[in-house]
Amino acid sequence: MHIGLNAQLLTRAQNYRRAGIHGYIYQLLDHLPVAAPDWHFSAFVGGGDLPAHSQLVAKRTRWPTERPVVRIAWEQLAQPWQLGSFDLVHELAFVAPLVMPRPFVVTVYDLTFIRYPERLTRVRRLYLRLLTGLSCQRARRVLAISQSTADDLVTLLKVPRAKIDLAIPGVEPHFQPLPTAEVAQFRMTHGLPERFWLFVGTLEPRKNLPMLIRAYAALPANDRAAVHLILAGGVGWLSDDIVQTIERYGLTDTVHLPGYIADVELPLWYNAADAFLYPSVFEGWGLPVTEAMACGVPVIVSNVSALPEAVGDAGLQLAPNDEAAWTDALARSIRDSDWRADAGQRAKTRAARFTWAHTAEQTIQSYRRALIEHSTYAT
Repeated sequence: MHIGLNAQLLTRAQNYRRAGIHGYIYQLLDHLPVAAPDWHFSAFVGGGDLPAHSQLVAKRTRWPTERPVVRIAWEQLAQPWQLGSFDLVHELAFVAPLVMPRPFVVTVYDLTFIRYPERLTRVRRLYLRLLTGLSCQRARRVLAISQSTADDLVTLLKVPRAKIDLAIPGVEPHFQPLPTAEVAQFRMTHGLPERFWLFVGTLEPRKNLPMLIRAYAALPANDRAAVHLILAGGVGWLSDDIVQTIERYGLTDTVHLPGYIADVELPLWYNAADAFLYPSVFEGWGLPVTEAMACGVPVIVSNVSALPEAVGDAGLQLAPNDEAAWTDALARSIRDSDWRADAGQRAKTRAARFTWAHTAEQTIQSYRRALIEHSTYAT
């Protein structure tokens, strides 16, 4: 089989664009050739790099597809004329071309654009709202990255449940507990506080960080001095409220915004943290959560969308807008060393079940189903 993949969301940029979907696509491409060693894969990319596999070939475009409007134009106008030789095409992010000459599958990460439309830019919201549902109806199979997203596809876009396959995100092996001395050296080199809570993700409205800052502000001053709050990630859109909230509550000494963290350093940041916090109001999965868990770090997350699937009983789950509950959880995290040790161990055990090899196997299974389901394919 020869599979074409729209991987235009891969990027070389060291910023928030490398988060989330970029990581999922890169790891999937790295593992698909192993899951199907007698198949061939061609990935459409702009500026992004591909994993090195003899079965995986880059089909580069000169269009500057890192610009969203250009990427949309390429997907709809240029891509259809480059698909003639493929047995199947995988649209790796929500949308397929309106003119589609080959059978295809499509991956949907979440339905934020329907659940929380105000939390997306207008252009992205309109494009996804107009074409995701149509793409899912025309696809032979639809891949969802969580059961939560699968349920939303059925409820909100009326996709038949029998047409949906799961491809759960994995965790890379280098996310693991690291030697205490190495972590201590990293903390000293970067001037990090002795104790801190960590968030990692794009700084955008969906992540609900002003609520977390307010919950942190409600702690006694000596607790805030003892355990700082680090909000790491590239600046997304509408992020001004985060800085304004920090300043409003006078927290500039104990709340830190280090910016985007390079992939290679993430395991050290996770290992150095007292706990990992993720108060997001909506997630298709939550890769940083399972990465932190794999490092043996206790996690405190929102109890909505796919986050309970990722965390299970390994961490605390709280309503995303219950500031008092978050304050109480932070206070417990400060003082209850037994909880931190137990939750960290349970987190590590649970994260071990999520592998990219399994993600690739689930995806190949979906391809096989798509290739024999001729009756559902329409041009």
